[in-house]
Amino acid sequence: MTPDDERVSPEPHVVVLFGATGDLARRKLLPGMFHLAISRLAPDMRIVGTSLEDMDDAQFRELAVRACREFSSRPADDDQLEQFARQLHYVPQEKGAEALSAAVKAAQAALEGPTRLLHYLSVPPAAAIPVIQTLEAAGLVEGSRVIMEKPFGTDLQSAKALNAAIHTAFAESQIFRIDHFLGKEPAMNILAFRFANGFIEPIWNRTFIDHIQIDVPEQLSLEGRAAFYEPTGAFRDMVVTHLFQVLAFVAMEPPTALAPEPISEEKNKVFRSMLPLNPSNVVRGQYRGYREEPGVSATSDTETFVALKCEIDNWRWAGVPFYLRTGKCLAEGQRIISIAFRNPPRSMFPAGCGVGTQGPDHLTFDLADDSRMSISFYGKRPGPGMLLDKQSMQFGLEGTADADEVLEAYERLILDAMHGDRTLYTTSRGIERLWEVSAPLLDNPPPVHPYEAGSWGPRNIEDLIAPLEWRLPFERAWRARE
Repeated sequence: MTPDDERVSPEPHVVVLFGATGDLARRKLLPGMFHLAISRLAPDMRIVGTSLEDMDDAQFRELAVRACREFSSRPADDDQLEQFARQLHYVPQEKGAEALSAAVKAAQAALEGPTRLLHYLSVPPAAAIPVIQTLEAAGLVEGSRVIMEKPFGTDLQSAKALNAAIHTAFAESQIFRIDHFLGKEPAMNILAFRFANGFIEPIWNRTFIDHIQIDVPEQLSLEGRAAFYEPTGAFRDMVVTHLFQVLAFVAMEPPTALAPEPISEEKNKVFRSMLPLNPSNVVRGQYRGYREEPGVSATSDTETFVALKCEIDNWRWAGVPFYLRTGKCLAEGQRIISIAFRNPPRSMFPAGCGVGTQGPDHLTFDLADDSRMSISFYGKRPGPGMLLDKQSMQFGLEGTADADEVLEAYERLILDAMHGDRTLYTTSRGIERLWEVSAPLLDNPPPVHPYEAGSWGPRNIEDLIAPLEWRLPFERAWRARE
């Protein structure tokens, strides 16, 4: 993870974007590459899009310009859009490997000097292997890199089979399994906050920390994704691919360097130390109305909500529960990590003074794009007597001069892949270990409980965490008060 201003600029790139007309490409990938291009953070590049739609270069360019106008997080003027559009080309998937190879060679010829190929597979899981076979047939594997979207299998057996199939064409060093959660500025700030500050690391352990919550509720419903979501569910969609990865950043030991191999090794140590999930420590839910969604079975048992307790059996974290929660159609859309510290002895404080009435001290990371962090603690209320209130210190990136320089998650991860930096990407070993940890739950899932859309999930989630409490929605109300 070399500072951006110290990295050697990579070679000119041809990006082959599979699924180029899909939702992710329109909302994130094309606007992200547009920003990388006009900001000159990325090297000179050409983008060859391909998908099932039958269109030509002009139509694809029009689609991309519309996407950038609608979804870019930054202003886009006509000249910049026109310049970006000239870098785009399109090959319908039905034309086959030979046509794709010819388009890539033409794009390479338009760039000066040696070029590098970067393939982005924005495709459904079932299409990943056929795409890799197309790349092999087109002769586009050697020396290239490939970015793959989750999910990386559905269980241990399928993950091993997928990795084996990918490895027939690509070496592990060529594969970039993307997790956009780790590309977010606040996720990376976890590493900076933990390891760059002398007052934090000595208390980042079971002696001082009582429990940790990673809470990622979503307000969105299925949004027409039944074909993907029905066989997947919230656990496979969010926990294995996102929340466990964030957990590793929170729990890992200090790496020898902020570089791909040391960080991957420390993350994998966390995964190896995780105890297998106990189904009795998992709550599954389904929002009322899910079975009426288009494409959903009337008897579907797919969970749209999951909350669980997991444990890490190592010297640092033994006995500290990690509570994870995510789901659809919930009360709010949030992404927080909340570290709850152990309570000190309080016998010196008089009864009724307020100490302890608002829960333990917390350090909270907000993983939303505006990147906030807060520390809550008890302090004396001004005035006579010893009355205590919960107080907080907060830091928000939007209040700094560097806020406009923040890259969105996909932008950062695409740029890292161009540099060959796999620090924020996931390895095959890590993925397979997480499916191994998940096996008891997948083999014996608890029943699905209904919950109302707009709630915080099934009622029995309180039993899972008792006698503790979920930090949300309290954390949100607390910050609003400030």
